[in-house]
Amino acid sequence: MARVVVDLSQPHLDRAFDYLVPEAMSAGVRAGVRVKVRFAGRDVDGWVVDRVEDSDHEGTLVPLRRLVSDEVVLGPQVLDLARAVARRWAGTLPDVLRLAIPPRHARVEREEWPTSSPAGPATDDAVGGRDPEHPAHSAADPERSAWWPLHGGAAFLRRVAGGENPRAVWQALPGVDWAVQVAEAVDAARQGGRGALVVVPSAREVEQVLTALGEAGVETWTPGRDSGAVRLVADDGPAARYRAFLAAARGFADVVVGTRGAALAPVARLGLVVCWDDSDPLHSEPRAPYPHARDVLSMRADAGAALLVGGYVRSVAAHRWVAEGTAHPVIADRAEVRTRAPRVVHLDRAELAREGPAAAARLPSSAWRTVRDGLERGPVLVQVPRAGYLPGVACARCRTAARCGVCSGPLRLASSHAAPACGWCGALAGMWRCTECGHTGLRATAVGAERTAEELGRAFPGAALRRSSARTGVLDTVPSSPSLVVATQGAEPRVTGGYAAAVLLDASVTAGRPGLGASEAALRHWFAAAALVRPSGDGGVVALVGEVPTSLAGALVRWDPAGFAARELAERTELGLPPAAHLATVEGERAAVSAVLAALRAPTTVRGPVPSGPLPDGLLDPEQSRPVRAVLQTPWSGAAAVVADLAAVVATRSAHRERPVRVRVEPDDVGVA
Repeated sequence: MARVVVDLSQPHLDRAFDYLVPEAMSAGVRAGVRVKVRFAGRDVDGWVVDRVEDSDHEGTLVPLRRLVSDEVVLGPQVLDLARAVARRWAGTLPDVLRLAIPPRHARVEREEWPTSSPAGPATDDAVGGRDPEHPAHSAADPERSAWWPLHGGAAFLRRVAGGENPRAVWQALPGVDWAVQVAEAVDAARQGGRGALVVVPSAREVEQVLTALGEAGVETWTPGRDSGAVRLVADDGPAARYRAFLAAARGFADVVVGTRGAALAPVARLGLVVCWDDSDPLHSEPRAPYPHARDVLSMRADAGAALLVGGYVRSVAAHRWVAEGTAHPVIADRAEVRTRAPRVVHLDRAELAREGPAAAARLPSSAWRTVRDGLERGPVLVQVPRAGYLPGVACARCRTAARCGVCSGPLRLASSHAAPACGWCGALAGMWRCTECGHTGLRATAVGAERTAEELGRAFPGAALRRSSARTGVLDTVPSSPSLVVATQGAEPRVTGGYAAAVLLDASVTAGRPGLGASEAALRHWFAAAALVRPSGDGGVVALVGEVPTSLAGALVRWDPAGFAARELAERTELGLPPAAHLATVEGERAAVSAVLAALRAPTTVRGPVPSGPLPDGLLDPEQSRPVRAVLQTPWSGAAAVVADLAAVVATRSAHRERPVRVRVEPDDVGVA
């Protein structure tokens, strides 16, 4: 008999079911393979999790329909991790397995592969072990390592190379290639005969890490090689993704570099997990059960691996580990930071007061001079928070926001000659008229990167102008010759030797976005851009333009993201907000949410429910059907009990076919009543 987890998302079906194994399939059916089974009158996919002799099922067992493949894609390492992820985020095991295991690609399985690998398949008993044929070596010479300026950096490498499992929160220095540091950490793990897993926000950073690994001697894996690094990114397509997954699952690739889905990838003898820029929202999975890559990697480290979480800023979640003593900070002293960081100037209202009326300009004269002086020495970066041309417009007379007549969405302009169009439905509004005063003229309320580039091109006609955004194309690098580079946040290209200057426009827009983590996100964008600028000793300067809280601007001016994270954590601890406390949200119709809350038994503080969406049309009692959200606030000591209770209630409702609710554990977008 075989125990099978069926690929169905209903919470009450989140368990293994027993099936008979036909004699013809017996040799190929083993734990970890894909099968087809009959369930509720239809054929569904499933994964075999065990072979057993007896079953506690009282009825007649149904035989397996088909063995899809004898390839073991679900090893013990990934299965145990998937179960832990499902428990922590109140999800189902099939939902997690869909995130962990890519769809099958039969042609890739039929390709020629070596018959065996030196590492062997990624199994649970291999995790954290040391290959006896590869004894541990000392880490790289600290004087030649990119880690030597950081307190604890060289010690971290030595411990990883020696087979130990330290946990570090790393603050990267400006002017030092973070990908090179990641490559050195990976090399240290391989010196100890162990594998490594690196998770970064996007494919752009994946390429940076793979390039640095190649320069460090860790070649990219190709069919026929018995070791190397693989790129595991969903956007690469089904064949490339499945090939990389199989290379890791079969033990041929000992290093996996990928985006958030790679956090669940199988790696033989896993010895190091790395999460770069952990506060980037791309690390948060948008599909159920919504795990965060940083926390998944922390769970893998608990099973026996070193953990390295880093970025130019320190996230509040990572600082909680430092404050609790479960991770050690890896950071440079203040003198080293001052040597490597650019000079940062905050052009706020007080700073610009002496400029008179010109201070109200989007690019005040102080910022204009920063750009002009920087162009004499090299390229200048201008960071803009909004994409497009004019992403927001309003009536030129009464300042009422211009809305679409079809769906009431915001109007925007794609160019200086384009007709206004809706940002939601795309409908043109060439005959737009203000509903308040009847005026037909429009004025800009928000300026995008393309309009900014147009204005800077007129202001500096002799300078080469380059754009970098998702709309115009993201540039990886630009020449070191003088030029103006206008980039949206996250699309800033690198330049050899660093930028001569950078101007961070519309700071109030970046810092004023809604959400608990808005300040942390703003700092992440600003530090990422400022880190590309030359040190102050080489004339590097960064101008932050806009009114923002003093604590936020001060963290950038002093280059002290760790201090900001400490203050932010202290404030959230006082208010009982995450990550100081554990939160979960329940969203759905009012009656359904109220029923879930009434069924909970574990102690927790309930905030709400409060409306989370518009009133539905065409119902006799729309208020009862209006979406609402309740927030469950719990100390971390009681979080596991609340999540288990919540999952049990949701499964019971699913079995009774009651109105569904959406549960999110440790959500990023926190709303507290």
